[in-house]
Amino acid sequence: MTTVNGLPAHILLVHAIVVLLPLSALLLVLTAWLPAVRRRLAGANAILSVLVVVLVPITTDAGEWLERRVARTALLRTHTELGDTAVWAAIPVALLALAVWWRQREAAAAPVAGARGTAGASAVGGQLPGPDGAQATGSVATRTESDSRPAASGRRTFLAPASKAVSVTLIVLSVLAAAAACYDIVRIGDSGAQVSWQGKFQQNAAPREH
Repeated sequence: MTTVNGLPAHILLVHAIVVLLPLSALLLVLTAWLPAVRRRLAGANAILSVLVVVLVPITTDAGEWLERRVARTALLRTHTELGDTAVWAAIPVALLALAVWWRQREAAAAPVAGARGTAGASAVGGQLPGPDGAQATGSVATRTESDSRPAASGRRTFLAPASKAVSVTLIVLSVLAAAAACYDIVRIGDSGAQVSWQGKFQQNAAPREH
């Protein structure tokens, strides 16, 4: 992608990155930290963060196209070098957002399995009605318990949704990744503004035309 409506595509795409990468980083911290936010937004943020990873190389490629068509300066070289780091800021945010979303899926599935296991366990301690209304015990109750085990333990988990240690680790990593991404975007944005505006305006207001 090189131009959009006669303008270099880079100057349009970069606005999307400047907004969406910090937004996905902020949502990453909130979803990792707050269960209520995680239930509502973990999936959406996983999609958003992956979209940002896709957009970053498109934006930098458009920036390299533009770089070859403007005056080469030290500021431009600095901006280009910083722009190449954006993808390495976006990837950790996306990976952690996917991990938070997947862990939420595992946590949401856990109560269902637990409920089945509870139903089977209650049959062991109690009595089940037989076909003729009599109370059946022993082998029937034991069979009910064994039938419930695959339902309760058949779903594997990979990110330990009940582990507090894993939760804390994800929160810490999310905060670090989000902070790094926001810092990187600030540096890139500042260098781009320097390229665009340094020496191209005057301190005193221009006289108005009457």
